[in-house]
Formats: sequence, C-alpha cells, structure tokens
Amino acid sequence: MIIIIAGILLYSCTDAGVKKDTKNQIVKNKILQQEDGTISLKVDKADCYQDVVNPSSNTAEWNVRVSKSGRFNVWLSSATKDTTDLKYNNSILLSFLDNRIEAHPACDKIIRNSSDVIYPYFRADSFLGSLYIQDTGSFNIQIISDKIMPKNINKGSSGDIESSKILSVFLTPATR
Repeated sequence: MIIIIAGILLYSCTDAGVKKDTKNQIVKNKILQQEDGTISLKVDKADCYQDVVNPSSNTAEWNVRVSKSGRFNVWLSSATKDTTDLKYNNSILLSFLDNRIEAHPACDKIIRNSSDVIYPYFRADSFLGSLYIQDTGSFNIQIISDKIMPKNINKGSSGDIESSKILSVFLTPATR
C-alpha cells in the first residue's frame, strides 16, 4: 500500500508543470524570451477562446518563459485598412499576474510592406503602456478584445475583416 502511494506521489511530482492535451501528448507551445529581452506573442500561436454571443470577451493566452526581468513597453500590432482609425469598439485588456493594462489602441506606428499582412491591409502598432516583470520563470499572459478573430481568418486576406484585427503583442525592454 505504501509503495503504491509513494509511486503515485513520485509520478505526480515529476509531471508537475507539463501541459498535456486530450490525447495525453506533451504540448510544447511555450513562448521563449528572445536574446535581446523581447517577448513576441503572436495571436496565431496563442490559445484562443471565442465567444460568438459576446465577442468583447474573446481571449488569447500564451504561456511565456521569462529569462530576464525588468520594465517592458507593451505594443499591440493590428491588421487594418484604415491607418487613421483602428476602429476598436472597446478597450483591450492585457493581464500578466497582478499587472493589468487597459487601453484603447491608436495608430502610433504604421508598418508598410509588413510580411504579417497582405494588401490592402497595413500593420499598425499601438503603444499600450509599460509593466514591470519582477521574477523570471513561466507565466501566462492574456489579452481580451473583440478584435481577437478566429484562426481561420489569416493575414488579413480580402473579405476577412472590415476594420481591424489583433496580430500580436510585443513586450520590449524599456531603456533609459
């Protein structure tokens, strides 16, 4: 009896923190921080949750491995046809541990000829704010917005979206 309990305890402790899907295969979708400290979170690499009735609660979530702590500027990249107005009906919410950033995206930078979108769309980057990451390790980062579209809508191809959609979130190290 003690051997069985010890075996179960040993198995459960060695399996902690490993995410498995419904077929019990190990899921390796952790986002790693780049050498320069940037954390790049693409929506097509996220676990997305869509609510058809209330799209303002659509959520994209990433499991991120942070290796360098510090203050980070948070940028949102959108695919848009209108470079003067992203047409976000609601503000977006970014959640990381106890940090929350709520912002209404604006066109701060327009990236022409981006490989992230195809014509007639442009990539628009919006500064959302900054946050301080104190600890290193694995964390979940979520963004909630009605502009998180289903995965079958890709690269802003014709007929997909009339206004804007979220492509990615970037956390870049803040410099003084």
